Amino acid sequence: MTRLGVIGWPVAHSRSPAMHNAALAQLGMDEWRYQLLPVPPERFEETTRALPGAGFLGVNVTIPHKRAALALASSASEAAAQIGAANMLSFGEDGEIAAENTDAPGLLDALGVEVAGMRALVLGAGGSARAAAWALREAGAGAVAVWNRTPERAEQLARELGVSAAPRPLPADLLVNCTAVGLIPSASRDGELNQLALTFDALSEYSHVVDLAYSTSETALLAAARAHGVHAVDGLEVLLAQGARSFELWTGRQAPIEVMRRAARGG
Repeated sequence: MTRLGVIGWPVAHSRSPAMHNAALAQLGMDEWRYQLLPVPPERFEETTRALPGAGFLGVNVTIPHKRAALALASSASEAAAQIGAANMLSFGEDGEIAAENTDAPGLLDALGVEVAGMRALVLGAGGSARAAAWALREAGAGAVAVWNRTPERAEQLARELGVSAAPRPLPADLLVNCTAVGLIPSASRDGELNQLALTFDALSEYSHVVDLAYSTSETALLAAARAHGVHAVDGLEVLLAQGARSFELWTGRQAPIEVMRRAARGG
């Protein structure tokens, strides 16, 4: 049995197992399985190093382990190294752990529009925010700013990636939420937006909104964006895009995108 998985804390909400297992079944890869790996930060290194011995070929990495994954790896792609975070680890027979980042190209794939010249605002300062800021910078965005509730974290990310730190969410062409806000549905939509230092009316100041968070219902950010007629992309589309790239790198097979999309959305 060849095993794959997604490692994070929390990770029970992840649609990755449904998505990848549907793809494996579609391609007749009956000896492969993809599973959840809930692992707290203090157990991340120990658990990850033990995975190859349990039959794992690789894992996707999610909150809060993306920077730790890069630090653990014995080699890294140019993108992962420049971003400073990895969302994919692959295990070699010789004990090598190779780090990759499919978050960056996955974001651009899911967005589906040309970002060159755009003003972009990234919310958050974790591994996904690093990937988003780097991807937008590399794609030629006219300006990339990062906002975080802890200004020092945004300033550090900005220095390391050559972008700017925003004192508050400012109007832009593109807004990308890379925080965990919206991951757990809230009874208060306004409260959800307030956690991002946004209001309902502020969403009219953006042309495109991407929310990496996804849950059982539409996030407050996406609902507000769509109410204003803004082009909105949800986290499942980004998950699908980065997941398809991971799938192809691990298996050498073309990812069955529509099958993966239906599975991710519970269809």
